Amino acid sequence: MCGIVGYIGNEQAADIVLKSLQRLEYRGYDSAGIATVSDGELHLIRSVGKLNNLAALLKDRAQPGHIGIGHTRWATHGGVNEQNAHPHIAGKRVAIVHNGIIENYVSLKEQLTSEGHEFKSDTDSEVLAHLFFQADKQNLSPENAMKSVLSQINGAFALAVLYAGEDEKLLVARQASPLAIGKSENMVCVASDALAMAHLTRNVIYLKDGDFASLNRDSITIWDRSGRRVNREVITVSSAPSLIDKSGYRHFMEKEIHEQPDAIAHTLSAMRETSSIEEKLADVSNLVILAAGTSHYAGQIGRYWFEHLAGLPVSAEVASEYRYRHPAHVKGGAALAISQSGESLDTLMAMRHASTLGLKSMGIVNVPESTIAREADLVLPTRAGPEIGVASTKAFTAQLTVLFSLASRLGLKRGHLTAAQAEICETILLGLPGAVGQAISQFESVRTVSQYLKRAESCLFLGRGPLYPLALEAALKLKELSYIHAEGFAAGEMKHGPIALIEDGLPVICLLDHHELSAKTISNLKEAEARGADIILISTKSAAEKVDFAKHKIVVEDCNPLISPVVLAIPAQILAYLTAVEKGTDVDQPRNLAKSVTVE
Repeated sequence: MCGIVGYIGNEQAADIVLKSLQRLEYRGYDSAGIATVSDGELHLIRSVGKLNNLAALLKDRAQPGHIGIGHTRWATHGGVNEQNAHPHIAGKRVAIVHNGIIENYVSLKEQLTSEGHEFKSDTDSEVLAHLFFQADKQNLSPENAMKSVLSQINGAFALAVLYAGEDEKLLVARQASPLAIGKSENMVCVASDALAMAHLTRNVIYLKDGDFASLNRDSITIWDRSGRRVNREVITVSSAPSLIDKSGYRHFMEKEIHEQPDAIAHTLSAMRETSSIEEKLADVSNLVILAAGTSHYAGQIGRYWFEHLAGLPVSAEVASEYRYRHPAHVKGGAALAISQSGESLDTLMAMRHASTLGLKSMGIVNVPESTIAREADLVLPTRAGPEIGVASTKAFTAQLTVLFSLASRLGLKRGHLTAAQAEICETILLGLPGAVGQAISQFESVRTVSQYLKRAESCLFLGRGPLYPLALEAALKLKELSYIHAEGFAAGEMKHGPIALIEDGLPVICLLDHHELSAKTISNLKEAEARGADIILISTKSAAEKVDFAKHKIVVEDCNPLISPVVLAIPAQILAYLTAVEKGTDVDQPRNLAKSVTVE
């Protein structure tokens, strides 16, 4: 989703806003823009493409003012062009930036057009600028204008508003889309992610749904959705500016792949701090896991662990489908929402719906100050640190770490595991950072496979047991980074239809470890090889020795099959990364994608 920034202070706002937008470029990079106020007038600069285009314009064109707002866009309404870029201005009086979708924008636009308003873009966001301009023409104060606009719009949004002639006032609001306020001496800033403000302040206020605020450099006034003045807690956030440097790596994704041993170790430490979580879940009769994308595949892997280690019935649901399906639940259940950002709107809304059905809510999130973390009854943090690459790597394996740890602890609490068995699980977990570190050392051995794979137009991924969801995740990684069509299947399902896709030279990539079903999986691969497929193994050493017909093998050291989904995820990530590098695609910012999806 898009990124919002705002600033009031002693510095030139355009410079500050640009630096903050650069920290949010992972959220959107179709276009960008900045609006400032100086000498009573609004000044606007926008460009199509990545932020370096906007930065180049700013070098040649002065953008005066000590107050400003900025935006980096991922298109949801309207094509990618300068007219659709934010900020939007109406009547040379009001400028806005907006994340989210205004669901009733069509009727509002028709009404405003009939009243003489002229629109210059195809976006739903420009409607907001004209609503504020209309309120201004009615002599409403900026604060009362905000109340008026909020009463008219439906949807998910975060927005910031500037007025010409108001050199010291910035208006903001949020509903189901993240927005935070930062404060230090003689400065106030806003952003859709605290990461964007880490170089300015660590003191952050997170607005709640329905909140709106009036800001100047010396004061912050907040109202809730009913119009009552409220106080929101100031939180000291932990993100440090140094955490978003590439540290010598070519891409953020490469850096984040290498950070996974530390991310897993830190997450294990965080799990030790939640020592009583299993006590609170001891009487849970069933679990529904709610997530989207990579987090959903983590949940599907976690389902195997909860059922095997804890004897707990589990369903893993696509968050965007869950609440609209009118799901039925057995009494005494719990809902576990998984989200790297903690702001994924599909997942947030699914968790809220589960709560209305009487389910205890839990969240696995990488941002402890996020909306899901604040609203869940119980929170299980991952400690992966900021993840900038759009394709999730370290957040995924950190999520798996939490899921395995929780499953084994619940298994002991529920009597499904003996103390000795639970101790074995703990030992396996303690060895996980090392096993992942060894897998990362396979970078060079994967390069040969990526050079072969870059020529493919399509490929299949196969896995069995908990490696089946990993096959889905591996296929997702390859398609989103390299734009090669890829599909993941349960290995046993290949003969029920997907085998029809196999032709000479089709890459069939199998996730394989040494377990009781490996012989069946190898038989499936033999069927594919007999029909002309090129077999590629991503495998543990013992399992690879059983396959003498593979065209390529990517092999990691043997590990306990319980954690092979985590360990084998590493070479799958590396393969997708290096294939994208070979093809020359934009690894950190794949086309049409954004890191945090805060619209439905």
